[in-house]
Amino acid sequence: MSWKSRIVLDEKILTGKPVIRGTRISVEHIVALLGEGWTNEQILKNYSVLKKQDIEAALKYAAETLKQEKTYLIH
Repeated sequence: MSWKSRIVLDEKILTGKPVIRGTRISVEHIVALLGEGWTNEQILKNYSVLKKQDIEAALKYAAETLKQEKTYLIH
């Protein structure tokens, strides 16, 4: 599954942050919840509009974005 079918970037929604299609729930928010220790089940229970595939898409989007990130060491 590609994240592209579930994640949208629209400047009219959360100023263009990537969100789950049809919602105002951002990829950033989902990743933050997982980082705080929430389980997929807890997220799905608290955000009933989401599907398991949405969480997977958010993680794939985040991973792909990080792969493209370039860092530079500054002395």
